[in-house]
Amino acid sequence: MLLRKDIIVFSPPSLKALVFVVAVVGLEICGAQDINRASFPKGFVFGTASSAYQFEGAVKEDGRGATIWDTFSHTFGKIADSSNGDIAVDQYHRYAEDVQLMKDMGMDAYRFSIAWSRIFPNGAGEVNQAGIDHYNKLINALLAKGIEPYVTLYHWDLPQALEDKYNGWLDRQIIKDFAAYAEICFQKFGDRVKNWITINEPHTVTIQGYDVGLQAPGRCSIILHTFCQAGNSATEPYIVAHNLLLSHATAVDIYKRKYQPKQRGRIAITIDSFWYEPMSKSRADIDAKHRALDFYLGWFLEPVITGDYPRSMRSRVGDRLPKFSAAESALVKGSYDFVGINHYTTWYVTDNKTNIIGIFLNDTTADSGAVTLPFRGLIPIANRANSVWLYIVPRGIRSLMNYIKDKYGNPLVMITENGMDDAKQDGLHDVKRMKYHNDYLTNLLAAIKEDGCNVKGYFAWSLLDNWEWIAGFSSRYGLYYVDYNDKLKRIPKDSVKWFKNFLTSATNP
Repeated sequence: MLLRKDIIVFSPPSLKALVFVVAVVGLEICGAQDINRASFPKGFVFGTASSAYQFEGAVKEDGRGATIWDTFSHTFGKIADSSNGDIAVDQYHRYAEDVQLMKDMGMDAYRFSIAWSRIFPNGAGEVNQAGIDHYNKLINALLAKGIEPYVTLYHWDLPQALEDKYNGWLDRQIIKDFAAYAEICFQKFGDRVKNWITINEPHTVTIQGYDVGLQAPGRCSIILHTFCQAGNSATEPYIVAHNLLLSHATAVDIYKRKYQPKQRGRIAITIDSFWYEPMSKSRADIDAKHRALDFYLGWFLEPVITGDYPRSMRSRVGDRLPKFSAAESALVKGSYDFVGINHYTTWYVTDNKTNIIGIFLNDTTADSGAVTLPFRGLIPIANRANSVWLYIVPRGIRSLMNYIKDKYGNPLVMITENGMDDAKQDGLHDVKRMKYHNDYLTNLLAAIKEDGCNVKGYFAWSLLDNWEWIAGFSSRYGLYYVDYNDKLKRIPKDSVKWFKNFLTSATNP
């Protein structure tokens, strides 16, 4: 079975998958910090990122409705450590403390998501004023400390009521309901929020939720994958992706027509992408690299830039790929002021010469005809973080930025997530994380200054250790250590000191 971020085989379904990886022994210790804020262009934004379900907790307080992640995380066998986000790291109650932590580091911005079900507990209908009040308080607290809010409207936590009513993202009704939710947010918060993100990682929503079934709502039809109770991996991912794109574009259209002229903000979509390097120099593997990128990044970025899906997708998926009408194409094309990119890692890719994947899968991976792996033979591409999929390949971010520049006309890009995780037992001396951020930022700087890539911001994932989806609390991405055994106490790791030095040791010229 293909090993990648998207796919982990559960066999039997009640047990967690055992994934065998070869670790690179040794780590080059990061020496003197040779880049800092002043190395980057004037006005470059540095921040941290989070999401509502991973941080807030308080899932039954102040009128919040249930979400698909409440349901999924409370279902036996879905989460590695059987935890859930009921409390998470309690930022709902401790936001003022966390805002001060950002201020102390010298961060410019905070990217957080609004929980749709705090605004509309049933996904639509009556607005919940308590939800409006909470986000007003958070936004005002950030601005009072000089921290710019970057607000994501959808970070995976679909109201359960909409899933129950019409299967959520599988039905076109979601476009109207998302638009109504987005417009309320523009009305209530747009006088102070000047940077909006509609959808976070539509590729992950699509693949993990509807292709391999490892995330909410957990739909798939992969052979030998008994973890899913319903779904069709050959068709549903494409339907969901289409509705995500149309929801995004509809919200952008509302914002640009009705609110942007007065509020003078910006709006974007955040797309996640690995970088891929061909397994060999063969033409087949180079072509496979481009297909892999089309089925990952291009699936969502190309419609936003050009109004249609990549040619390779249209050719290989055929009638299973929904088509944009002329009006829809015009709506989607150009539906951005900047592009958010979440990037963590780089893998190898090779042509699927034998179609061995197709024997087991009838899904987007088989459609791409590309096999992606973090190994060449038994040799890993690089040293690994804690997650089985996250290999530390700093050059990948430079390559990805150049690819976007060259293929898509150098749009304005914000790196809306980048980071690495430690194991649950690891402590405060996170040398590996400091080196990760130093090396990725060094390569990003080269992409900007040497290659001319139009990148204007970088958000570290994440401010705090938090609830990491199917990994639960077993994976720690935070700059601050959260002591889950001592009232969720926030303790600075060495990377906090690194970032503080990075951000305050010099000022922009």
